[in-house]
Amino acid sequence: MAKSSPAGGRRPREEREPLRELKGKTEAGQVPDLDKVIHERMRLAIVSALAATDTLGFNELKTLIGATDGNLSVHARKLEEAGYVVTTKRFEGRIPKTEFKLTAAGRRALERYVDHMEALIRAVRER
Repeated sequence: MAKSSPAGGRRPREEREPLRELKGKTEAGQVPDLDKVIHERMRLAIVSALAATDTLGFNELKTLIGATDGNLSVHARKLEEAGYVVTTKRFEGRIPKTEFKLTAAGRRALERYVDHMEALIRAVRER
């Protein structure tokens, strides 16, 4: 629902949708495309948690981000397919141990994502 201007009419489209014009711009000082792989809340949580440490075990990461086993597995697989996370699986006796590590590509993707969000915040505050 569009807000009304003080005079009671609708605001011009450019005032109602200020961020739409930023999508896809990549010149210096402008907003790059959003990385849809890590934009999803659970995947962003995984990448952010891994950025703060070298590796995390499955149960550590699951507890840290509040995920279920299945949810963590699905999102970690998506990040692994994108090359953002490396998953190492091994056994200690009969107990499976899964560890996750952020790749260099994953770290760069997170940095680009944070830069993107900072640019959006600046654009909103400048309006």
